Amino acid sequence: MDALVLEDIAKSFGSVRAVDSLSLTVPVGSIYGFLGPNGAGKTTTLRMVMDIIRPDSGGIHILGNGSTGRVKDQVGYMPEERGLYPKMTVRAILAYLAALKGVRKADIASRIQGWLKEVNLVGWADRKVHELSRGMQQRLQFAATVISDPALLILDEPFSGLDPVNLDLLKGIVLRMRDEGKTVIFSTHMMEQAENVCDSIVLINEGRKVLDGPLDEIRAQHRSHAVIVELEGDADFIDGLPMVSSTVRVGEKLEILLEEGADDQDLLRALVGKVRVRSFAARVPSLHEIFVRVVGDSDA
Repeated sequence: MDALVLEDIAKSFGSVRAVDSLSLTVPVGSIYGFLGPNGAGKTTTLRMVMDIIRPDSGGIHILGNGSTGRVKDQVGYMPEERGLYPKMTVRAILAYLAALKGVRKADIASRIQGWLKEVNLVGWADRKVHELSRGMQQRLQFAATVISDPALLILDEPFSGLDPVNLDLLKGIVLRMRDEGKTVIFSTHMMEQAENVCDSIVLINEGRKVLDGPLDEIRAQHRSHAVIVELEGDADFIDGLPMVSSTVRVGEKLEILLEEGADDQDLLRALVGKVRVRSFAARVPSLHEIFVRVVGDSDA
């Protein structure tokens, strides 16, 4: 059973095609990133998954079921637009939302205490939501989303606006939940966040899927034509090598861009004997670079 299957779903708002024939499969027990620029269709897709809006066409299957309604207590959703009742206390809002999600009354108090500890809000349990800083409210929203112990967690821009300490805190919790067998889907327009967390991704642009699959496989398919080397000795000769397009100094290392079709092993052989090679590795392209390359090719 997969956690989520989208079959050719589409959604338009007037003349705007927000999501265009999108299909994908999210495996159970993985962290799956919905990536793309603002306005790409990520939030619209997640709202269709959550049955907040209906697709114009296509099918959605969640945890083996055809609708969110049948599995709603197994799904935790943290929307991009945070929605907490400002005049309720932290403890009260967690109790209310836990009850809505079907948590047994006998378990609610211990769940609240456990998650307040996880997100560093124990000392704020009896304060009202509006007294919390924005970062605290974001941590509270996360705790409210996971307090029911959902099998599938859907997070829309969960790390937006967080300082590095709180970002690492929530990221660590998400990784632990994945290790416990939960499935986590999160959308972001920040590619570097996904690189540090995701097992698989889908890249969306203008409502269309341009790339999806395991992150390692995507990187392997889009290898850079560059190597990063650390050398000892006079390296001025490198620019004149036939397989070299250009070189750029990166700190103590040298980034060498190869000509199209060139073999990096030919470069290594050309270096050996002329300089001491301390390190030699193909440069792994960032998700940002891959996205720009793929979108550029699709628009050509």
